[in-house]
Amino acid sequence: MSNRKFEVQAISDEILEKLSLKNRYSFIYTNLMGILSAEELAFFKEVQKFCLNYEKKHNITHGPNEDIYEWIPDFGKAGYICRVHKFEELDLNYEPHGLMAEFLKTLAIDNFDPQFTMGAGATILAVNPIQAHHEKIPERLDALKDLVLGQAPGCICITEPERGSDAVHMLTTCDEQDDGSFLLNGTKIFNTNAPKAKWAVVYATAEKNNGNTMAQFLVNTSWDGWNCERVNIPWVPKVYLGKETFVNLRVPKEYILGPVGKGREHLFEGLVPERIGIAIKSLCECWGAITHAIIYSNMRKQFDQEVLKFQGVGFLLTDFWAKTTNLTRAIVQFSKFYDNLVEKFGSDTNIPRNLRQGMVANASQLKYQATGLSEKVCYEAGNLMGGAGLCDNTLMHDYINMSRIGEIVGGSRQIQQYIMSMSLRQLFKIL
Repeated sequence: MSNRKFEVQAISDEILEKLSLKNRYSFIYTNLMGILSAEELAFFKEVQKFCLNYEKKHNITHGPNEDIYEWIPDFGKAGYICRVHKFEELDLNYEPHGLMAEFLKTLAIDNFDPQFTMGAGATILAVNPIQAHHEKIPERLDALKDLVLGQAPGCICITEPERGSDAVHMLTTCDEQDDGSFLLNGTKIFNTNAPKAKWAVVYATAEKNNGNTMAQFLVNTSWDGWNCERVNIPWVPKVYLGKETFVNLRVPKEYILGPVGKGREHLFEGLVPERIGIAIKSLCECWGAITHAIIYSNMRKQFDQEVLKFQGVGFLLTDFWAKTTNLTRAIVQFSKFYDNLVEKFGSDTNIPRNLRQGMVANASQLKYQATGLSEKVCYEAGNLMGGAGLCDNTLMHDYINMSRIGEIVGGSRQIQQYIMSMSLRQLFKIL
């Protein structure tokens, strides 16, 4: 029987065994054989193997009392925290690397444990700006190494209590000192990993509400002036989100990733990979939920026949299966296009502005579509499983809960629609 830990067993041994991680991986792998290359499938299989062995070796039950942050060093050591970059500056030279590799890694790990994936994804948001702007400064490289190798979680601090999805008009201030350091004062909130993080990328403005004076900082959370409380999000009980209050937090000049006036530019550099990362996470949730429901409905009998044979079940599953597969093709195409641009221009930050503007719209489109689909797929898949989809015997309750967050994090649904509408306006102007 599965090593899944639950209070009361509500699903038969036979069905629980069939719902094992190994079988769920096999189902998804088979679906992707017509989409991915042999090399991509091999990497996907590699990460699957690591997760399967890790679950068995450490007797991971995915129960409520397990600390997902304890797993980070092992995944980091194996090279599975972030695969967006090669990290030559750290002598890691990851292969494969890029957004496509990140998608495959995330798909495997999300099926292992979706809450762990959310925490690891937040660390990546801190990795990206440090990797882009470390300028070979040792202090920054040390922080980058900590995050990439899983020696410490990371977080990114943009959202504020009174600003929400408005990432530009910040109230957190940065005041330059005579020695070139800055003092930060203000409050951030809903920042994933913040209570557990060692490193934080923080944005602040020299003048409140003036995005043109924004700066970007790398902060060690052990410094005086960093005060963090955990914000309880019941849908993700294992993930730590924070409310941070900065009181004269001094940031030495070596840790200034973007000086005053450059922070806004650096902020928007990170929005494309952040939103695509959320789209990828939401797609992984779709695959996780629909795989559970398909396996379950092929085995569970009602009225003397398998539940899948009822049209209300089978036809709904085929609809979401088709939509999930087609969204996979879209994200794969975008990921490969993005990777080709990075290879052509040398880095993400060197991509020409006109191309980047188009990618901003594409990222919002995919984030908007993926998070909306995830919410529908996860709820309906759980609904088709009845009580088995809601109890703690499987990961389905995680998928249902987490799918409700996707449309809010990284810019709400309405913000994505606003960005897309402004893109339509720009397209009209070139006619």
